[in-house]
Amino acid sequence: MRNQKTQNIIQLTLVIGIIILANVVSSFVFKRIDLTADKRFTLSQSSKNLVGNLKDIVYVKVYLEGDFPAGFTKLRNATQELLDEMRTYAKGNLEYEFIDPSANPDPKERNKLYRQLAEKGLQPTNLEENNKEGSTQKIIFPGALVSFSNQEIPVQLLKDQLGTPAAQMLNNSIQNLEYEITSAIHKVTNPYKPGVAFLEGHGELSAHDVEDLSNTLQSSYEVKRVSIDGKLNSLDEFRAVIIAKPDTAFNEKDKFIIDQYIMRGGKVIWMIDQMQVMMDSLSTRGETMALARSLNLEDMLFRYGVRINYDLLLDLQSAPIPVVTGYIGNQPRQQLRPWFYFPVLTPSSHHVIVNNLNSIRSQFISSMDTITTSGVNKTVLLNTSRYTRILTAPVRVSLGIMQLKPDPKQFNQHDIPVAVLLEGNFESLYKNRVPPAIAQDSTIAFKEQSAKPTKMVVVSDGDILRNDYNRGHALALGYDKYSGSTFGNKDFMQNIVDYICDDSGIMTVRSKEFKLRMLDPAVVESQYTTLQLVNCLVPVAVVMLFGIFKFYRRKRKYTRA
Repeated sequence: MRNQKTQNIIQLTLVIGIIILANVVSSFVFKRIDLTADKRFTLSQSSKNLVGNLKDIVYVKVYLEGDFPAGFTKLRNATQELLDEMRTYAKGNLEYEFIDPSANPDPKERNKLYRQLAEKGLQPTNLEENNKEGSTQKIIFPGALVSFSNQEIPVQLLKDQLGTPAAQMLNNSIQNLEYEITSAIHKVTNPYKPGVAFLEGHGELSAHDVEDLSNTLQSSYEVKRVSIDGKLNSLDEFRAVIIAKPDTAFNEKDKFIIDQYIMRGGKVIWMIDQMQVMMDSLSTRGETMALARSLNLEDMLFRYGVRINYDLLLDLQSAPIPVVTGYIGNQPRQQLRPWFYFPVLTPSSHHVIVNNLNSIRSQFISSMDTITTSGVNKTVLLNTSRYTRILTAPVRVSLGIMQLKPDPKQFNQHDIPVAVLLEGNFESLYKNRVPPAIAQDSTIAFKEQSAKPTKMVVVSDGDILRNDYNRGHALALGYDKYSGSTFGNKDFMQNIVDYICDDSGIMTVRSKEFKLRMLDPAVVESQYTTLQLVNCLVPVAVVMLFGIFKFYRRKRKYTRA
């Protein structure tokens, strides 16, 4: 009896010792095991490096607290789990809190907070809740504010996607959580801001036309407007150059300077309208002619690996515009009708630039072809829908097309590329074309091929980055004032800039994909009661059977003894 007691004391002492030792070791060595197939609870290495090297406290305010439907609760919990995971690597330099912006009972103070959050860049969502007394409207802000020192960046946690089921949209939002928060922390803590330039001098979009995108990029980049003006090194200080819808032909000297900027590793975003459409004539007379626009860039883009064609694309998947359909007395009656010249582009590629991105609104867009180019990889980022029609220049554009029922047989093209990413070592347009005096001039330092791999994006529509106005104020890029929908134009442009300028590898976090394992709705509806009974009774029955088995096994064992 004494030996048994001594043995029990020794076992207890060993267990306590092992627990203490495990706690001591765990305070120095951190290790977690993620058993999910898609590793959804595992931070990427770039995220670990970022939060692990924080020099001071980053504070995250998450405005996703309160009584929500199950989907929003899942998003809220996923956000907290991610922040907890990040905090374990941040060595005390990451703090967060969840706030309910609707908690204040005072309507004036509540609305004041709503306005403040909207001004800081968080988009509200109007949530309709059904109950016994009817339905109620509740405003929520599914976003966060990431602050460091005296800087603050908004993060939109809920990613709207037109035409996407709510469950899929929430899953995509959870899938992008790590990238959104990691990217915000990187931007708010990074003291160095690479330069990004909007090119001027060739009729490009004005500063007002790109105001919203410029303001968005300011949090991460030094954004300027620059004219080449014949200066060889005018672009060298910038990580990337945006050429936004020029309408005047480039001379050879400007092309040479852009070409050599690329050869030295510079990145370029080409937003090119190959067709000229006179909108004034369209609005006053109801029709106009779309003519080919010569920008003298064809040979340059062809050498790099892409060609923008002189045509216009019509797509049955298109954005609406108001059109007069009749009169009530002297007052015109307007209705929104799909305008086939404004295709809505739904990304189908899984590239990190467009993965899970909302649809993008375009205007008078042209088709593109990729050219076989040694050393350059091409990735189609955007293409049209399954029902596309191509009209070759010159094209008569008339509002009357909206009065007719479209014939699907005429929209017999599909998946026409309109945005392409080019990556690799590019060959200069001026290879074997410049005289020896220029080729050997050390001040020019002419390069026949890019010294290191670089990137560029070519889009056959400059209006994708142009914001509209309301009473002199720039509207959010992608906001459609006619339908009230917000398209993914801003995210698309921001992702392009982040991708081509990214040296930290943070953009690769967007490649994470979580599989949404949903029940078949038809099966659930037809077998609802059966599934309820199985889920409620089977687990209880299993536990009861195990208990009965254990009881008789113990009884049999001790009866024999």
